Amino acid sequence: MDYDIAEREIKEMIANVKNSNLLQKIVDYLYENFERYSWVGIYIVKGNDLILGAWGGEHATEHTKIPIGKGICGSAAQSGKIELIPDVNKDNRYLACFVSTRSEIVVPIKRNMNVVGEIDIDSDMSNAFSKQDAFFLEKIADMLGKHIC
Repeated sequence: MDYDIAEREIKEMIANVKNSNLLQKIVDYLYENFERYSWVGIYIVKGNDLILGAWGGEHATEHTKIPIGKGICGSAAQSGKIELIPDVNKDNRYLACFVSTRSEIVVPIKRNMNVVGEIDIDSDMSNAFSKQDAFFLEKIADMLGKHIC
């Protein structure tokens, strides 16, 4: 999938979807259109935790609630910075969701400089994510910031 096309289509989707299904539609789009994305989720910050909102993949994760500061997702929420992990087996923060996962990218979603959620994507391929993925997903996260309550 071409990143520019995906960005335009997601921007249009955000402009046209006026209900609570928006996050699920975004997750479904990313999961269905990027072959390397084997699981896609959007977590929402609630108090001191990340709560799984929408997700797409073959299986649900047991990690539906993650304390901020714990794991790669919690670290990204705490720092407000993108976490791009080429090999999850070499990162001791990784909270194993699926035995098949090899790499992960987590992109914070911010509103007024505060982290309000994040996009979490796993891949069954090592080194699956590039700086281009990070740049693209950060644009999507920026679009979603005002849509997360």
